Amino acid sequence: MAGGTRKLRDWRPPRWGVVAAVLLALIAGLALAYDDTWIKALIEHRVAAVTGRHFEIGGNFDVSLGRPGLGLDASGVALGNASWSKSPVMARARSVHVDIDPWPLLRGRLDVTRIALDKPELLLERNARGQANWRFDRKRPKRSSTTIRALSIRDGTLRVREPALHTDLRLAVETERRGAKDGYAPIVARGTGRYRNEPFDLDGRLDSPLQLLRRGEGYRLDLRAHAGDTKLHAHGKLDSPIDLTRFTVNADASGQNLADVYRLVGIATPETPPYRVSGRLSHDQDVWRFADFDGMVGDSDVAGDVSIDVGGKRPALHAKLRSRQLDLDDLGGLIGAPPGTAPGETASPEQRAEAQEKKASPRVLPDKPYDLKKLRSLDAEVELRAQRITARNLPIDAMNAHLKLKNGVLRIDPFDVGLAGGRMTGNIELDARRNPIETQTDLRLQDVEVPKLMPRISPKGFGRIAGQARLEGHGNSVAKMLATADGEVGAVMGSGEMSNLVLELAGLDVAESLILMLSKDKTVPVRCAYTDLAVTDGVATARSMALDTTDTVVVGSGTIDLADERLDLELKARPKDISPLSLRGPLDVDGTFKDPGFHPQPVRLAGRVAAAAALFAITPPAALLALFETGPGKDLDCAGKTKALAQVGAVTRPKT
Repeated sequence: MAGGTRKLRDWRPPRWGVVAAVLLALIAGLALAYDDTWIKALIEHRVAAVTGRHFEIGGNFDVSLGRPGLGLDASGVALGNASWSKSPVMARARSVHVDIDPWPLLRGRLDVTRIALDKPELLLERNARGQANWRFDRKRPKRSSTTIRALSIRDGTLRVREPALHTDLRLAVETERRGAKDGYAPIVARGTGRYRNEPFDLDGRLDSPLQLLRRGEGYRLDLRAHAGDTKLHAHGKLDSPIDLTRFTVNADASGQNLADVYRLVGIATPETPPYRVSGRLSHDQDVWRFADFDGMVGDSDVAGDVSIDVGGKRPALHAKLRSRQLDLDDLGGLIGAPPGTAPGETASPEQRAEAQEKKASPRVLPDKPYDLKKLRSLDAEVELRAQRITARNLPIDAMNAHLKLKNGVLRIDPFDVGLAGGRMTGNIELDARRNPIETQTDLRLQDVEVPKLMPRISPKGFGRIAGQARLEGHGNSVAKMLATADGEVGAVMGSGEMSNLVLELAGLDVAESLILMLSKDKTVPVRCAYTDLAVTDGVATARSMALDTTDTVVVGSGTIDLADERLDLELKARPKDISPLSLRGPLDVDGTFKDPGFHPQPVRLAGRVAAAAALFAITPPAALLALFETGPGKDLDCAGKTKALAQVGAVTRPKT
């Protein structure tokens, strides 16, 4: 007995048990016997010290001790805003309920079993200087061991305001309806407003913020945003803990015009027809990347990678793009032209209206000005490779272009296009540092096959064209650049074939044309053709222009006015054959680029017809004398002329 009594007398409860008993007794006593005002004041002081903002519990504050543990209920809770804001309150809630398990407090851990927010409101804003109200003046307290097991939000509101960017969004936020014990219920958000002065709406679902406390587990999101005509769907799983400077999600983007992105994020993008693309959107420090994307831009498929580094003086864009089937109309925005709007073509309503306006205009050259601010706002390097190209009236096979934009100077080099079995290569430079833009163009044609380029004129044969265009100009649109252009344009074709009917009709050889119309058209061998134009202040003057066939020599002269878009050329056909019925005389090529005219000179033609009529009055057969062509045409020095043009650099020598 003595031994047993001694052991019982010597027993002491564990130290933590004594502390727990005392602490629980104090909490229970304070909660039940005293006013809660002093506890409320203690909490207000502590939150204010941590945030550097005024914190107030304006309504009731109650402490209760029950089965769930320690319960805290507060109403009229409000946290002050940054001193520069016009709104004094950053966050408020009609009521906040917190349940705490008191036992872990004995081990220095805070175990919150439930947080319930009723009608919480949160304002996130940034002022004109870029200061954000969510950045507090005080240093963050040292991390303590805290566990939150459940969170519920009822009738919450999130407002995002940035007046400098004309952005004001209001979102309704609450936890998704789940079971009573599901503390990790996802957040559902829906809202509207204006983003960058564009109508905006958002609809989405995110994991509970408590998921962020689970290290090693992902944080799922599924958000759909719509700003103006631009839509973005971001979905996937972020690594936890979340680092907003490094993340990757799946993203689907679509819109009526890629240029709208400039208004939304400030990154200059080209004019395009409607688009839709899908890929992987990632953010790593200052670099945004849209990788492994594919989709459609207009009627062209597109795939590749795009990255934007926003850490420098200007954003720097790098892109590698590829297309299996590229519709050339979809690149019209690069030169200020709307995309194609024929039946089956993809275009936005605005672009269709623009195309109709352009169609009604008497002018052909694109006159939509480039945006100098956009060209100066970023640096870019873009590679585009297209395997096949669809182009109206142009037999283009493929394209390879490398675009560089640096300090406001845009250069496309190389510019390589497969054209009619040959190639068009060269480079184009636009210097947007100056207003108006200064341009330089150097393009070359090599081995372009005439039968493929002009099948109606030359349905078969082996004619090939070589040529070169060197032009300099200034202007903020393609039309203005050409209207001020200086330089030279030259082209030469070696031996080939062309339609004899076209040639005879061009010379108004009535007898020969009637024979060909009533029988099968034939081809006539072409010995050579060449043109050499000097361009001064937007006017191209023919230094030499000729077509030499075994049947006829056609020589030309005159001008092409690129500013007024008018033609003023004269073609003289010199037949090498003898025709009994010919109205041959100089032909005028005049009118505008959009409505060109091709007809004999009326005075000379009328004189020849009048002469025939006078002879007919004397004796009908004599009228044929006025229409009889003796064929004074002679062969041109094709080899010499081609060599001379090649030597002065106007053209490269064609294959024969």
